[in-house]
Amino acid sequence: MTFPLELAGRRAIVSGGTKGLGAAVVDILHRNGMRVIATARSVPVEGAADLHYVAADLTTAEGCATAVQAAQSLLGGVDAIVNVLGGSKAPAGGFAVLDDDVWARELALNLMPAVRLDRALLPGMIAQGGGVIVHVSSIQRRLPLPEATTAYAAAKAALSTYSKSLSKEVSPKGVRVVSVAPGWIETEAAVALAERLATETGTDYAGGKEIIMRSLGGIPLGRPAKPAEVADLIAFLISPRAAAITGTEYVIDGGTIPTA
Repeated sequence: MTFPLELAGRRAIVSGGTKGLGAAVVDILHRNGMRVIATARSVPVEGAADLHYVAADLTTAEGCATAVQAAQSLLGGVDAIVNVLGGSKAPAGGFAVLDDDVWARELALNLMPAVRLDRALLPGMIAQGGGVIVHVSSIQRRLPLPEATTAYAAAKAALSTYSKSLSKEVSPKGVRVVSVAPGWIETEAAVALAERLATETGTDYAGGKEIIMRSLGGIPLGRPAKPAEVADLIAFLISPRAAAITGTEYVIDGGTIPTA
């Protein structure tokens, strides 16, 4: 039995779309026939048919404007916005080392790109009578690690709250808004972290992964999610198969969060 997603011919913009989860999202949407724009600070020279890479720093208003202009000129608007861009470069050391600049950077990376892209592209979605917005949050908003991720977790919590509020405003106008909260994903960056921890502690890659899982309080599934597994969920949420889903957040964390 097939389960077609019915995405062929639809248009999407994916922020942070060249690595990790973003690249996996771009891949599955494009393989299902969508016309896709992927943004990142640095991008491949060219993509496949109906796949465009746009270089833009979405932590700035100017970069978001560049991405929006590309969506309008290359695709004539969008049917889906997938805000994958995020991360943290905050130093370890708890609250005391988080100065105003660190807080500003975390919000600029994890909240404001979504706000700016939505604000610019939503009117077109409303005018055409439909669309879908997916915000990639994080279980960190519910399970922060105070040694290093307080600012990141707070920014992702803000993103989730913004997503819920936006859904209540625009769902009656035909635009669905959902958020996805992954746990640890085995991206290139995660692999590099596990390898570094393995080297520092004299263990192997599997041991490095165990260190990370223990820091999260354990992952009952026994492993991190693969980028493609999270991307599959996002593709389903974008599709007409999820037409009745809006205003909620989907956790995909292998059971890391201990309570519902």
